[in-house]
Amino acid sequence: MNEVVITTLLIVSLFVLLGSGVWIGLTLAGVAWIGMELFSSRPAGDAMAITIWGSASSWTLTALPLFVWMGEILFRTKLSESMFKGLAPWVNALPGRLLHTNILGSTIFAAVSGSSAATCATIGKMTIPELTRRGYPPEKIVGSLGGASTLGLLIPPSIIMIVYGVAAEVSIAKLFVAGVLPGLMLAALFSGHLMVWALLNPDKVPRSDASLSFLQKLNESRHLIPVVMLIGGVIGTIYTGIATATEAAAVGVVGALILSAAQGSLNWATFRDSLLGATRLYCMIALILAGAAFLTLAMGYIGLPRHLAEFVTSLNLSPGVLLLALALFYIVLGCFLDGISMIVLTMGVILPTVTAAGIDLIWFGIFIVIVVEMAQITPPVGFNLFVLQGMTKREITWIARVCMPYFFLMVLAVLLLWWFPQIVNWLPSRM
Repeated sequence: MNEVVITTLLIVSLFVLLGSGVWIGLTLAGVAWIGMELFSSRPAGDAMAITIWGSASSWTLTALPLFVWMGEILFRTKLSESMFKGLAPWVNALPGRLLHTNILGSTIFAAVSGSSAATCATIGKMTIPELTRRGYPPEKIVGSLGGASTLGLLIPPSIIMIVYGVAAEVSIAKLFVAGVLPGLMLAALFSGHLMVWALLNPDKVPRSDASLSFLQKLNESRHLIPVVMLIGGVIGTIYTGIATATEAAAVGVVGALILSAAQGSLNWATFRDSLLGATRLYCMIALILAGAAFLTLAMGYIGLPRHLAEFVTSLNLSPGVLLLALALFYIVLGCFLDGISMIVLTMGVILPTVTAAGIDLIWFGIFIVIVVEMAQITPPVGFNLFVLQGMTKREITWIARVCMPYFFLMVLAVLLLWWFPQIVNWLPSRM
């Protein structure tokens, strides 16, 4: 049967199942079952059992629930409050003043969270009421938080990088390290945008608090010491080669428990809630990954990835045009699916094409993560938009509009990575 007919049938099946409210993981497995039963001679039941067991028992994937648990523990500490106290004195002298606490706070919390939604909720709980009370414009408070919280996907440890690393069979440790410089560059672009806006609109920025001396600023910075030590422990052990990503995740969980106990936030209720929260989130992700692994196998038996790769290769697209097409494809897909689903749904089909074009898979991983970040703030299914709507009770169209400048800054970041690929490749090459 013609590949176009098969593809159309499977895509229609996918959207019918998703539209009827079936869980994403079960939908992926169902579409794979349909494909194998109708268009392959391999028994579907046997293939599904082997594939789902193989994906669920992957040692590499062990890092994922540990990093999720670490983020859940820290979500229940006084971390965001401590970060605000430590950062505020240093940003008061910058154009835009305390708005930068959204950028810097999200950048720091991203390095211990791994999730953009968790970063958005944790930082937002502290900064939105505080900045609103001080008279900062609501569109700048919400926009800067929505844009900066997407860094939870890019700055390691990142849940989505682990998913990509498993799908693409590349080193998760190298992916983590590759995300550091692009993450800092994106944070600098966000802060730069706030500075330019503040210089053009000085009347909209509230007056500065009483300035502190250098020693007083250093004294306030003591609030940042615990989280900086935790970040150093996680990223440092990976970069120096002392620990794998999975072992570093275990270091992170132990560090988060110690930090929580030191702050007086650790009791039986928070321990239980963090463990159950991490279990629920990981079970959702694991079901999606298991369904995607079965779908990837089914696609392989039907031969769709190979035919698609051959078709794209026959078009003789340059790597730049191919990446542009993929960026547009993922931005559109991000209007309907969350980031993890986008990655697991498409990697089996996209990777052969990317490899044939000679694009480095570590660099492509960072490219994909930034494009998925864009999708986090595009309606109607931008996860960060929902989180912000829950905290502010504003219209989702208003939230999407105030986040739009940060979308275009991410487009600029992708162009900079294309022109200067060493921003991604330099740190991993030094490991």
